[in-house]
Amino acid sequence: MSHTLGVRQAQKLKTRQALLDAALELLEGQSLSSLGLREVTRAAGIAPTAFYRHFRSVEDLGVALVEEALGSLHPMIHTTVSTTDDGEERIARAIGLIASHVDAHPAHVRFVARERHGGVRPVREAIQDQLARFTAEVGQGLAEDPRSAGWSEDDLLMLAQLYVDQMLVTASLFLEAPATAPAERERVSRLAARQLRLIGIGRRHWLDVDGPSRAPAGDTPGT
Repeated sequence: MSHTLGVRQAQKLKTRQALLDAALELLEGQSLSSLGLREVTRAAGIAPTAFYRHFRSVEDLGVALVEEALGSLHPMIHTTVSTTDDGEERIARAIGLIASHVDAHPAHVRFVARERHGGVRPVREAIQDQLARFTAEVGQGLAEDPRSAGWSEDDLLMLAQLYVDQMLVTASLFLEAPATAPAERERVSRLAARQLRLIGIGRRHWLDVDGPSRAPAGDTPGT
């Protein structure tokens, strides 16, 4: 009996993954809001009625794709947002890791980039929630860095958000600069390096001047 249940569970997981893989492939050329249940089940090679054994709706499947896609992004973000230094070696390593990740998981990166501001609210919110968790975790790592002495929690979260956003932007740019276009890929690499240098310079000098919350009397931040 235990063996039979194990086989059934393995088959169920296999079918669920087939649905996720089929949807991800279909989403290479369209948004989730235009994806139909029958389209997914046909691509996965299963009956439409079997879909509901795994997901309540296409939106529910999309949320599962968010977990899968950002699960693959998670190690990359943590590796690239190093708190050891802001030198050229770290920057080059970070950019190389992003490019390698895009090459390995282009469909995942494209899905997140498209649906982050897409029209399916549960999926958009799931992406926002996951990225907020990433930001909080990166902020905790930054707080442990001795260079963060004197930083407020809000400022550390702001810095973490800058790093996470930069990783996502760079990944999206590499999608349009495949390894078969070395000149374009080099352009993206140079731009990403400059942007990371700018964040690093701002980080080193943030406490040297008044921040927005400490603006001199009479000054209005953002004006």
